[in-house]
Amino acid sequence: MRQLAGYLADLKGWRRLASVFGLGVIAALALPPLYLAPALVVAFTSLVWLLDGTETKRSAFALGWFFGFGYFAISLYWVGFALFVEADKYAWLLPFSALGLPALLATFTGLATLATFRLVRRFALEGIARILVLALCWTIFEWLRGTVLTGFPWNLPGYAWGVSDALAQFASVVGIHGLGLLTVIIAASPATLGDDRTGIRRWQPLAAAAVLLLAIGVWGQFRLLQNPTSYVEGVNLRLVQPAIDQKDKWRPEFRRKFLRRYLQMSSMPGASQVSLFIWPETATPYHLDRDPGLRRALGQMLPPGSLLITGAVRTRVQPEPEQPKSGQSRPRFEFWNSVQALNAAGEIVAFYDKHHLVPFGEYVPLRSLLGLLGIERLAAGRGDFQRGSGPQTLALPGFPAVGPQICYEAIFPGRVVSKAERPQWMLNVTNDAWFGISAGPWQHLAIARMRAIEEGLPLVRSANTGVSAIIDPLGRTIKQLSLGTSDILDGRLPTALQATLFARYGNWCLLALLLGVSGLTFVSGRRSEDQAS
Repeated sequence: MRQLAGYLADLKGWRRLASVFGLGVIAALALPPLYLAPALVVAFTSLVWLLDGTETKRSAFALGWFFGFGYFAISLYWVGFALFVEADKYAWLLPFSALGLPALLATFTGLATLATFRLVRRFALEGIARILVLALCWTIFEWLRGTVLTGFPWNLPGYAWGVSDALAQFASVVGIHGLGLLTVIIAASPATLGDDRTGIRRWQPLAAAAVLLLAIGVWGQFRLLQNPTSYVEGVNLRLVQPAIDQKDKWRPEFRRKFLRRYLQMSSMPGASQVSLFIWPETATPYHLDRDPGLRRALGQMLPPGSLLITGAVRTRVQPEPEQPKSGQSRPRFEFWNSVQALNAAGEIVAFYDKHHLVPFGEYVPLRSLLGLLGIERLAAGRGDFQRGSGPQTLALPGFPAVGPQICYEAIFPGRVVSKAERPQWMLNVTNDAWFGISAGPWQHLAIARMRAIEEGLPLVRSANTGVSAIIDPLGRTIKQLSLGTSDILDGRLPTALQATLFARYGNWCLLALLLGVSGLTFVSGRRSEDQAS
């Protein structure tokens, strides 16, 4: 082990960068849907040894950047699939998607290794102390990745814990970023076997990491056994997954056809027993709020006392009309990506507007400036979607209150439900048809599942092409449909748990863990100094 540690530490030039790029690729194998968790041990242990041989700040940043570039280039390969939906317009952007996005996200991992290098050098840290510093810096910059410039916390290392329901339960205490901190500590702990220490001291960090992992797993299994899945009496769900191709979804000539598909699938045998019919993001190809005839038609499908919850575009006419160059005024519309609940009388009884919009997909940042460069073409339509007011709890007549999330709103830990009024379940409607049959929809499902564990709330997920699922508040998948299939999913609504520690205190739990690990780092560093003297 010492020979391998020394070999990696002594690598120079392109061999060093190629090696760390490969380690990033290996680390990505631990993410869903593969969940090859041991890959993280190889990746982070080797990364520590490469950092041991780093001599300059520039080299330290490059080490983390190339690691991150490999990690994100592989794990986010599917993002570029969206550009082929309208290939004649957007295929030229594929290099920016395949290389630009990973390069940008890798900046955060580069800063993490740079900060680690500076702290380790500044305080002459070695042994487990340098591993703890790496874990602290990695977690802080991963948190920043999920926050800066609207944030993109996709494929955080903590999602590797989803390989086991028992291990994933600790997210209810420390959240996904806390799991990420523990991931780096545990995965990098074998690096101490390459140190110059002798005897049992070399094995102490690895043994401690194994005990920690075992303890978390045992506690998680106990939590699962203590909380068998229970269900809300009288609430029966039907999720409709129509598998509509994204290339055809918005074509005017197919609107009636696709609406009939939704109606036919919703009316399949057993519909009379359904309480809540749930359609995915932007399912209705018409504006429900401006089409009373359509609302009445949809209401006629519903059994008495039931509701239809569907994704739809909500519109509003602005008071001041648009004045084009022709001089003839015309109405100006505002649009929201929305979830709307409809009763049997055809009335919209509740709605929620998406507040965390996708940059360049649902709005263009700095549109007036970027328009000069032609970048505004990346946003569909003539204008931006409007933002909703934030996480919201919807009161549904006759049913438990729900906290909706639209599409990738589910990826933001601690920001998925209203803190003022806790819902009884979460609903995630999405359209992942953009990404085809790839790892993307499976990753999205795994990420949303972790929100259920963090919040202690059941999750109902309705997706156009998949993956639609019913998940209980401990993250156990009760039912799910396959990716890319057209089908319905009937099931019952699981009951919620009491608010978890993370649901009550959010990132304060992460801060407490960071402070605890910082204290352990200080103690470990002092102990190393005492032993050296």
